[in-house]
Amino acid sequence: MEQQWFTTERPDVIFENTTTGRLKKQVWEATDEQIDQILEEYGIPSAPELGKAGTYIQNTPRYKTIEKRKKNDVILIPIGCTENHGIHNPSGLDTFMVTQICEGVRRYTAKQGREVGMTFTPLNFGGHPYHHIGMPGTVIMPEEVVRETLIYTMLGLWDDGYRKMILVNNHGHLWMLESAVQEFFKRYQLPAFVTILEWHRAVREFFYPSDKEHGWSTHFIHADEAETAVANLLFPEMVDMSVCVDAQPKSFMLQGHYDTSVDSFGRPHRWSEAEGHNWIERFGTPEGVVGKPSLGTPDKAKRPIAAILKYITLMIDEILEAFPPGQVPPCDKFSYHKQEDIDACLKEPLSEGWKSVHELPKIGIFEK
Repeated sequence: MEQQWFTTERPDVIFENTTTGRLKKQVWEATDEQIDQILEEYGIPSAPELGKAGTYIQNTPRYKTIEKRKKNDVILIPIGCTENHGIHNPSGLDTFMVTQICEGVRRYTAKQGREVGMTFTPLNFGGHPYHHIGMPGTVIMPEEVVRETLIYTMLGLWDDGYRKMILVNNHGHLWMLESAVQEFFKRYQLPAFVTILEWHRAVREFFYPSDKEHGWSTHFIHADEAETAVANLLFPEMVDMSVCVDAQPKSFMLQGHYDTSVDSFGRPHRWSEAEGHNWIERFGTPEGVVGKPSLGTPDKAKRPIAAILKYITLMIDEILEAFPPGQVPPCDKFSYHKQEDIDACLKEPLSEGWKSVHELPKIGIFEK
């Protein structure tokens, strides 16, 4: 019988015998020198590329984006926000985490000759849980604004030939993103592949506390050791550790019931499933910090960043293996649209016979 699981020296860390599990095991067992080599292959660290020509679809001549898309029609959509992450961190920390990770994957896939697409983040200001309300430096968008912004972002990208989308998220508004993806498909019924990737949860094992060299001392929560370490690795010029302060949250009840950001305890509830058991941030942790960012050295972030870079690359490879550029899930197995209507939309935009999604007939009970 084929081995189903790979164990490690830690009883709480096992990897499934799949391509994902085998990849994680490889990164888990890699030497520090091998981790540095992985980061070098992805160009980590590098200066942010938001203003670098030819990196995002918005800063690249259109004919070049079309050429790239014909080789790789997966697009990475970084999901950001503006949020108080302590006095030592920038309020765009969540945004820069995911843009820097996506940029590393872009650089690596460009070397492979099939550069993945990237778009500027559609959410510079994101949604938030209730307990962030009234926190200076945190800009809160209503849930419907977040959802509709993402739905129409996905629609526009689909119409332009990007039908395989990975929404790379770092911020605490996951339920809004899930709602947007589900409503996008209900409303338009377009053959596509769309997934949300909570990057830190995808490689959660690499954030578990450890007594190893460069190991974590605390669990991943918010603006803490983990997030500050990642910031110090990816964009250190935006961080000032000289003013860093540590802080711990205050709770009314139910300690041990609700997990932290990467679900590392395996508790009964995710952090976002309740309110009223903790003080809101403005009164409980006005520092904007939950944890010990003073411990956030860049070396600690190297292995989890190497893991997520390799994982996103694996996702891209397996998506394109199942559906090569230009191909999507078959209409008769995925949508109630007529195949001939969809076929016209799947042609190269503005080519002979092409139709925009705006020319499709509306169908279904969720049409809007």
